Amino acid sequence: MEWQAEGTVLARRPHGETAVILDVLTDLHGRHSGLVPGGVSQRRAAMLQPGSRLDLRWRARRDDQLGTFAVEPLRLRSGLMADPLALAGLNAVCSLLVFALPERDPHPLLSRDTERLLDLMEGGEDWGSDYLGWEIRLLEEMGFGLDLTSCAVTGAQDGLAYVSPRSGCAVSRAGAGEWADRLLPLPGILGGAGDNRGRGLAEGLAITGHFLNARLAGELVGRPVPAARQRLVDRLVRGRSPNHP
Repeated sequence: MEWQAEGTVLARRPHGETAVILDVLTDLHGRHSGLVPGGVSQRRAAMLQPGSRLDLRWRARRDDQLGTFAVEPLRLRSGLMADPLALAGLNAVCSLLVFALPERDPHPLLSRDTERLLDLMEGGEDWGSDYLGWEIRLLEEMGFGLDLTSCAVTGAQDGLAYVSPRSGCAVSRAGAGEWADRLLPLPGILGGAGDNRGRGLAEGLAITGHFLNARLAGELVGRPVPAARQRLVDRLVRGRSPNHP
């Protein structure tokens, strides 16, 4: 068995004295693992860091084996390591992908969105809203997509103000009625109506965080969401607080 593709390193762990096992994300082969002989060497260690873009050739005698990777660097993304916020973003993205994705299950749209997000992070862009969109894509790819286009109660597309914590559907103010205090606020950053007083990103991440914890972790994976996600959220929200120095 053999294939060749580009992929991005998600994680690495030592194997024996000189090898490492890489977790990579590819468009056509999904999250895929493989052994890299000599991966602990100083020359190779530098290009096998999370976020690095590699040319990969995977070989194994049978499809169900771990197999080995032959790797060549395409883009090392060293800028991600120089910025604490970008590094926190990289750690969150890689941790969530390893956490959520079944191995060898292709998710090409998510893979491409991940590459775009990592490029924004390395470029020093204001990427908080892009990260929020990436979490929404992750939930969608895992079968827990949000429906924020119309009110689940009235069918109206205007005046959307809440999200049901059970269904992930939008609810308008008129449709919420006496249940409003049991719903999640829908901020303008996700198409909600009204002023969110600058808390759009925080409220958006609270929505995705709820479904990552309650649905993805609770129902599908069976383990807590990686702590790297909350560390990133804390940084993003603190950095956008009006009272933050």
